[in-house]
Amino acid sequence: MVVKTISFGIHGIDAYVVEVEASSTRGMPKFDLVGLPDVSVRESKDRVTSAMKNCGLPICSSHLTFNLAPAVIRKEGSVYDLPITVCLMLLSGHITRKTDDCGFLGELSLSGELRGVNGVLPMVIKARETGLKRIVVPPQNASEAAVVNGIDVYTVRDIAELKRFLNRETDFAPVKPALPEKDTQQHFLPDFSQVKGQEQAKRALEIAAAGAHNILLIGPPGSGKSMLAKRLPTILPDMTFSEMIETTKIHSIAGTLQENALIRTRPFRAPHHSVTAPGLGGGGSGGIHPGEVSLAHHGVLFLDELPEFTRSVLEVLRQPTEDSEITITRSGQTCTYPCRMMLVAAMNPCPCGFFGDSVHQCTCTPQKIRRYLQRISGPLLDRFDIHVEVPRVRFDELRSKITAESSADIKRRVDAAREIQRERFKGSDTLNNASINAAQLPRFCVIDKEAEQVLRNAFDKLGMTARAYDRVLKVARTIADLEQCPVIRPRHVLEAVQYRSLDRKYWEN
Repeated sequence: MVVKTISFGIHGIDAYVVEVEASSTRGMPKFDLVGLPDVSVRESKDRVTSAMKNCGLPICSSHLTFNLAPAVIRKEGSVYDLPITVCLMLLSGHITRKTDDCGFLGELSLSGELRGVNGVLPMVIKARETGLKRIVVPPQNASEAAVVNGIDVYTVRDIAELKRFLNRETDFAPVKPALPEKDTQQHFLPDFSQVKGQEQAKRALEIAAAGAHNILLIGPPGSGKSMLAKRLPTILPDMTFSEMIETTKIHSIAGTLQENALIRTRPFRAPHHSVTAPGLGGGGSGGIHPGEVSLAHHGVLFLDELPEFTRSVLEVLRQPTEDSEITITRSGQTCTYPCRMMLVAAMNPCPCGFFGDSVHQCTCTPQKIRRYLQRISGPLLDRFDIHVEVPRVRFDELRSKITAESSADIKRRVDAAREIQRERFKGSDTLNNASINAAQLPRFCVIDKEAEQVLRNAFDKLGMTARAYDRVLKVARTIADLEQCPVIRPRHVLEAVQYRSLDRKYWEN
């Protein structure tokens, strides 16, 4: 006798169908599991058999063979506990109705209770695309799965309840998607109105948000670099539903989804400088998993104390910042994860942190400063569109009674600039000014003759690379968009060049 159920696996951020087949033949009682399972999948037979016995469901005494198809793809994780259990219940006669229209996901405890698993959202999306009418998931994943329209999501507490559900002994209602809770803590969130001074840095962050540009903040300790970076998400455009789904899929696969709900705000990831290259880019010894660059997809990746990161870790960023995706190869497996994020970094100007400070005297020698700054490679530095100084805040600014501009006011200008870009790039793969490619520059970054001469002088004087030239042009395009100006003027170029001169200034000292 052969029975079959449907489950799913994960490759990258997408799911694929896994057919769990089971055969019962005469012979000594035995439980064989084939189909390229990893260790966690092979352990399913012990969890499944113990769970059924502890729930009072006898197992047929015969030679049992389970196959996870397609057999050429390695299967990972405990997600196959539930479909294997359903096959065993069919063979043992505990389920009498067909399960062809239903998918199954979930891990089992030894007592038969369902436990949550990672990657449920992309699996449920794939189930809908496959044509399944319903799917059973653990209670912990119910909210996450219910956001997918077009398929009924059911949840059960244990396999005894699963038996009643599949035999239709009890009526079960599909899980309804949870409504987003009203943000009662909105007034406690970080806001730019709380920032005293730092007008130039706030202006640079507004430009960065308007064009999705990477930005580097340079200043002494305590000047507010981290504080400013943490407020950047409050001025970014609201996420679209497709962005929410794509971001939630990545966090679901990584197991970092909070309360298994749909992510509705842009991620802000701030890994410590001790992070490893696999931790930042993805991979790891336990299989291929998304790294910090992918977890920051459609959001912000903030690297504080940038020179303290090891050189090998920083070099991981070079491909993702250019291609908006990262390809990882481990043990013959290859996965590509999206990572369309804004890269924001902060650093001191020297090892002691006080080079150029108006109060504290710098104790570093020129050689120490040079070695410190050269921890960041030139190619990586060129990938920052904007470099801005964040000087020490003066006492009068801290005591000022003037209320600074709020995040909501800045966000309105950012949204207007992004709307211009949506119209400009309609029908193309380009989403914002930061992602304009070389072929599109002449068409979208139109400058007048005077602005072209300003740019030429800056290029020769600062010794810009071709990549830095492109970055200046893209930033100037964003500054013009903030002013609703279709053509790039000299003032736009001058301001954009100002945000490229800092690295040259520090390297020359």
